[in-house]
Amino acid sequence: MRKITLLFIIISFFVNAQIPNGYYDDAQGLTGENLRTALYNIIKDHHSESYNELWTDFESTDKKPNGKVWDMYSTKSDGSFAYEYSFGSDQCGTYSGEGSCYNREHSFPKSWFNDDAPMYTDLFHLYPTDGYVNGQRSNYPYGETNNPSWTSTNGSKKGACSYPGYSGTIFEPIDEFKGDFARSYFYMVTRYKNVVTDWSSAMLSGDNLSTWATNMLIDWAEEDPVSQKEIDRNNAIYNIQHNRNPYIDHPEYICYIWSGCESSVAENSTNISLSTYPNPAKDNITITYNSIDKKNSKATIYNLLGTKIQEIELHQNLNKLNIISYKKGIYFIKINNSESSVIKKFIVK
Repeated sequence: MRKITLLFIIISFFVNAQIPNGYYDDAQGLTGENLRTALYNIIKDHHSESYNELWTDFESTDKKPNGKVWDMYSTKSDGSFAYEYSFGSDQCGTYSGEGSCYNREHSFPKSWFNDDAPMYTDLFHLYPTDGYVNGQRSNYPYGETNNPSWTSTNGSKKGACSYPGYSGTIFEPIDEFKGDFARSYFYMVTRYKNVVTDWSSAMLSGDNLSTWATNMLIDWAEEDPVSQKEIDRNNAIYNIQHNRNPYIDHPEYICYIWSGCESSVAENSTNISLSTYPNPAKDNITITYNSIDKKNSKATIYNLLGTKIQEIELHQNLNKLNIISYKKGIYFIKINNSESSVIKKFIVK
């Protein structure tokens, strides 16, 4: 399976400011299924809302800056829209077409889990959406299509899946929100990993996501990184349900669990240990690392946007890097060799 880019690691430093102290302590140092199980134990047993309470909950979880409903099936990538909804007064009822009303969309369709509780009202996969578009989505899997049979006003599409591994009918949200839905799905198969085997969908296999769905959702999560909208929503839901979506707080957990790249990015790698000093630094920074394999090692420097700044060969465990030409800011150093890789953050002042 593919490696996740440095972007996941970079994002994780900046989305966790409001995580309660110690919330993820039991997940520290874990990867693979051990990490997914630890996260399950952290986020299970949340407070479950009633279905009717969701209407009010949406006012704190899905409100646009202008106070209107944040509908990911009608809001366009540039933030514009063909129609907008007001909370309460525009609730469905009935609809005759797009723009009639908004309802409660189970982005992870409720028929997949037999309408069971508590997933039926779990806000981490429930969103307010246009009723008509929600109806067009039905309970089709998410996917990608090159030949849509129907397209909404914001560009969401329904059609035959063109993503490798599945050819049935799918619903494709716009690129702006694909990461949001991907992280919702990673949440669902973590929060409910004890019952997923009883669910039914082309996107599921055993107690996990199917291979094609995993690959696609990793792509979506990487190409549409965590937004401020998601961070705010995560915090709002925590206030209601008293649990969090780990993949918003720590996007790199997706990598550690699903991509098979935990040895390539984990900072607690047992094969390589790395330190940099001084940190913050000004003119030079000393790189100290220990590795069983002292050959074929190199260090790559990235800026905050993930752009590669410099690459150097490492021939000894103590190396000095000249950073006089670096602009002030946050950087990341990645050391890799034939064993694995490790990433550390440093600051240029």
